[in-house]
Amino acid sequence: MLAQRKVAIVGGCGHVGLPLGVSLANAGAKVTLLDINPKAIEMVRDGRFPFLEKDGDRHLAQALENGLSVTSEPQALRPCDTVIFVVGTPVDEHLNPKISDLLDTVKEYSPHLSSDTLVLMRSTLYPGTMDYLRMYLKEQSLDFELAFCPERVAQGFALEEIHDLPQIVSAFTDSAFEKAASLFGTIAPSLVRLTPMEAEMAKLMTNSWRYVEFAVANQFYMMAEKTGIDFYRVFEAIRYNYPRARGFKAPGFAAGPCLFKDTMQLSSFFDHQFNLGHAAMLVNEGLASFVVQMAENRLAGGLHGKTVGLLGMAFKANNDDTRESLSFRVKKLLAFKGAQVKCHDPYLDDSHHINDVLGCDCVILTTPHSEYRNLAIEQPLIDVWGFFRKVELEVISKAPDLELARSK
Repeated sequence: MLAQRKVAIVGGCGHVGLPLGVSLANAGAKVTLLDINPKAIEMVRDGRFPFLEKDGDRHLAQALENGLSVTSEPQALRPCDTVIFVVGTPVDEHLNPKISDLLDTVKEYSPHLSSDTLVLMRSTLYPGTMDYLRMYLKEQSLDFELAFCPERVAQGFALEEIHDLPQIVSAFTDSAFEKAASLFGTIAPSLVRLTPMEAEMAKLMTNSWRYVEFAVANQFYMMAEKTGIDFYRVFEAIRYNYPRARGFKAPGFAAGPCLFKDTMQLSSFFDHQFNLGHAAMLVNEGLASFVVQMAENRLAGGLHGKTVGLLGMAFKANNDDTRESLSFRVKKLLAFKGAQVKCHDPYLDDSHHINDVLGCDCVILTTPHSEYRNLAIEQPLIDVWGFFRKVELEVISKAPDLELARSK
């Protein structure tokens, strides 16, 4: 029974750990969140999510009533039968994965774990990391059971999707699988069993696929705009009552902490022969430069000495997370061209007033927050997202009567 499970989450006050901890606590487990961020710890203890999460505070309040605890003390791991590590494998400056962060974290906390502890990894891992971790622990005479259950929810909707989406569960032994499966089986609608290597690949392939999809849309957008074609008229025409184009992505900045990173990890795994992934990187990262060039073209005489307003600094709409946001790349490129940049984001405290941004010589919609929907923008506007566009297609519902047409 889950009520008998004592679970600790290392990195428990972050975007991945906190929604999971709240969900498990509200399902009956005794959950301890371990984190080193004092501000996040204080907010969680006060019943507040440190970031935007749908209905987060309400669910957190319930979890605290159910015994959810928050600490920075590693000793709190000792009574736990399951310790979940929210530590992934980032990429370095050469776009190669770094597994040292994960190994260092496990090594740091391993003295506080018992030999029969289930060590469960949650964040994205480079393929083969679980095998490497198993050998590393064996060399250290640490006999923990290992499982990898990758997080696969949309940021801001994690509490909802944890309960709605199937959970991939992988482990090296049947015993470890059963322990992990019994944990997630109480909150996920179904479980899919894979080997650890398969689970690592599944997470990277999912995010790389999305990254490539966005790159296709962004490439088409740049091709159309550069040749004077109205992209969004073509886009709407392609999708109009045409089922095979239903999944055609719209253009926009493909950013955030996962898509680019995971695509580069998959490329590294394939000896940097993932040509499609590298091409997607060049397109998606290059969209920022393309937008700056558009602004330069709109403002006769160039950007030097001009003011440019950016609407939205978070990496995606209706969110407060700025990690790896391409809005900051646009800002830097504009400044390099000599422009004065003013930024607004309704979810960030350090924003310029919205009127100051709208009064700039040119305005760029960098993040399509819902709060911007009814803005009246009089200055030259660059809207890659098509957020403010209302495309009117000429659609003829049935073929004209050719005989009648000829008789007139």
